[in-house]
Amino acid sequence: MLVEKSMHPDWLSNAFVVAAEGGPAVFVDSGADVAPLIEAVERWGVTPVALLRTHSHHDHVVNEEGVVATGDTLFRDAVGGGDVAVVKQSVMDVLLALPDATRVLPGHADETTIGRERRENPFIRVWSGAEPEGSERVKVGGRDATLLVWSPDYDGNGKAWVRYDDGEEATVGGSRVERNA
Repeated sequence: MLVEKSMHPDWLSNAFVVAAEGGPAVFVDSGADVAPLIEAVERWGVTPVALLRTHSHHDHVVNEEGVVATGDTLFRDAVGGGDVAVVKQSVMDVLLALPDATRVLPGHADETTIGRERRENPFIRVWSGAEPEGSERVKVGGRDATLLVWSPDYDGNGKAWVRYDDGEEATVGGSRVERNA
């Protein structure tokens, strides 16, 4: 196994290229200078086939100009699940810092652009203050909540950002939301 590492001098974040001898190479994260990694690929005589991101913090992601692979973080009209604060920070502070013309290659369904999502994604419109949070009362898994955002999603069931009555927030699949509660 061939491994080359590069580290960003300010963030101390790593980027790697990994390859089997004579086989394909894979870049892991891209927040550090990739020049040494490209030199290693050339020296080893291997072909890069993928860029794997371990997560979407800005110090690990510096995607190719004009294209960003967002995995399960940003979709056409929706965002990924998980910790709402982390997803919001990744979308608003990292992805929306990219030019509007940047192509978004999501982990599911249709390609989009940063500009389209800035204009039309319901989550981004609320998070940016362009639209107010919703106020519809719902139930999610039997818990009372307020529906803050509803959007279409790649699976056809929708995606929701909810705030439970105890203050906890979650992004959940639309099939889990009982509307008109």
